[in-house]
Amino acid sequence: MKIIVIGAGMGGMTAAGRLARTGHDVTLYEASDTYGGKLRTEWIGKSAFDTGPSLLTLPAVYKDFFIRTGKPLGLLCEITPVDPSFDYRFSDGTNVKFANLSRFHTLNAIRSSYGDDVASQWDALMRRAEKMWDVSREPFVESELRSPLSLLKRASFLKDILTIAPWKSLRKLADEFLPDQHLRFILDRYATYSGSDPRKAPAVLATIAFVEESFGAWHIKGGLGTLATLVHQRCVDVGVDFHFNSRVVEITTEKGRATGIQLADGSFIAADAVVTNADASITYNALIKGNTTKLRKVRGNLSKADPSIAGFSVLLGVRKDESEPLSHHTVLFPDDYDAEFNSIFSSKTPVEKPTIYICAPKDDAMTKDMTLESWSILVNAPHHGVNGFDWSNQEFNRTYANSIIDQIEEHGIPIRTRLESFSFRTPADLESAVNAPGGSIYGTSSNGARAAFMRAKNRSPIKNLYCVGGSAHPGGGLPLVGMSGEIVANAVGSARTEQPLRN
Repeated sequence: MKIIVIGAGMGGMTAAGRLARTGHDVTLYEASDTYGGKLRTEWIGKSAFDTGPSLLTLPAVYKDFFIRTGKPLGLLCEITPVDPSFDYRFSDGTNVKFANLSRFHTLNAIRSSYGDDVASQWDALMRRAEKMWDVSREPFVESELRSPLSLLKRASFLKDILTIAPWKSLRKLADEFLPDQHLRFILDRYATYSGSDPRKAPAVLATIAFVEESFGAWHIKGGLGTLATLVHQRCVDVGVDFHFNSRVVEITTEKGRATGIQLADGSFIAADAVVTNADASITYNALIKGNTTKLRKVRGNLSKADPSIAGFSVLLGVRKDESEPLSHHTVLFPDDYDAEFNSIFSSKTPVEKPTIYICAPKDDAMTKDMTLESWSILVNAPHHGVNGFDWSNQEFNRTYANSIIDQIEEHGIPIRTRLESFSFRTPADLESAVNAPGGSIYGTSSNGARAAFMRAKNRSPIKNLYCVGGSAHPGGGLPLVGMSGEIVANAVGSARTEQPLRN
């Protein structure tokens, strides 16, 4: 088949590579001048920064991609475990370090900081999260999710529903398992992994904590952007034809089928199938013309979904302090976590006292000066633009970035006396760089039990058109995006026997 892929994000590339490896003629068109989408490592001065994802979980997703396309990932890069996986610090002066790949050591750390009862609370929660993962992994994550009716056919449907409890929010799950406020804050944070509000996000997101614990937190030497470079090269090796600076303005259709694309320069390219890695809202509202009943339904679902959390990043090159080094991942919690979600989802204003995530990798390949280290600092933020916050005021943005540095120093972490370089990235910058509406990191949030079914399905209602990436099923984040690439490649392969090819 002649297949066109729109967008060189990780979903688009992993789908393209798998399809090319199985013998299809795959051409990829990317509007920007590079690959990777949100996954990128940028050099600023003498330091490199992961300005997108800064943590790899479920590395097996990408190991599978490389094995199935010709060569093991482990031969191409150095993947190292991050231990401790996180250092959680609280406003009351306490902290706890979660061990990588070890519930035993994590529970001992909790016990040391907060006592036996609190450790037992987290253990009970993880046991429930494990059951949720076992039930949800195959039908909800690793497979196409066509409709709620498809799940009714499963023999274990009633038992599975009781385990997942879709009517229960993550916050309600915390009420059930976690009397301790420290652990409640940690659990709340997993809602933000999908750009969501823990008061509305489904309880099943607790599985992220279990996955992180069981499959590990990992770093790739040189920065996570290395993975994008390797995936791009593998795609080239298996025959994917890349065209950069090539903006698609329309997905052409005829009688309910995708027939190809039109580029900004006016040229038309025909195809047997089109895979779109563009944000689903852009795909359905800008790239596809027409107003059929099925298209109106998809557009309606997308319009009802809350935009996901965006992010404000501060990128600092700092001189090392060997006397008190930070862990690879440090999270500084405020007094009032709910105030953060109120700011983002209700008032749509920058969070005055946000939760602060600091990524400080101990990676010599991310600096050109061995006395320096790079800190990527991320705080959650409302999306940019209409019905959000205007992030175009650079004077405000600089002041806000400095306020985040001040708050880090209030936690006893010195910065200004060690500062070598300083820059920041806003939701408006992300929107401009990768065409992510509003700079929302995950497209739409998982707020509400129906959110998963309102997300764009991998098979579009238009024949021969497929959706891949963070705004499509199964959602955002490096592992899920890689899974979406596999799901779409399999869907295209199965559809080949169901549909006539283009003449």
